[in-house]
Amino acid sequence: MEITADNRLRSLIVVGDRVLIKPKSPNDRTHSGLYLPPTVTEKEQVQTGYVIKVGPGYPIPAAVDEEPWKETEEKVKYMPLQAREGDLAIYLQRNAIELEYDGEKYVIVPQASILMLDRTENLFD
Repeated sequence: MEITADNRLRSLIVVGDRVLIKPKSPNDRTHSGLYLPPTVTEKEQVQTGYVIKVGPGYPIPAAVDEEPWKETEEKVKYMPLQAREGDLAIYLQRNAIELEYDGEKYVIVPQASILMLDRTENLFD
């Protein structure tokens, strides 16, 4: 799924150190060909999915000025996350928050719950 100007994902803003992931459909069979019920595949501890949107990152505290009466424009700076849009993420299911948006299932996961990223440069092309 690609984020384009005509779909509603463009207007979503992910906050902080969180990542919006579109889960891959789990395997409904074992290696030997037995079908698994949905309750088994949903309860796995580790899941995979594609990163759709990424938050700005971890806020960096501003330096304390020695002249507190002086008015300054406070700009929040962020340390960016490692995840990028289009990455395949392997994440811990127990920390994921499931939601449905525009009829599609997504999960929001904190950066700390992502175990590994598989970055394929031309994933959506």
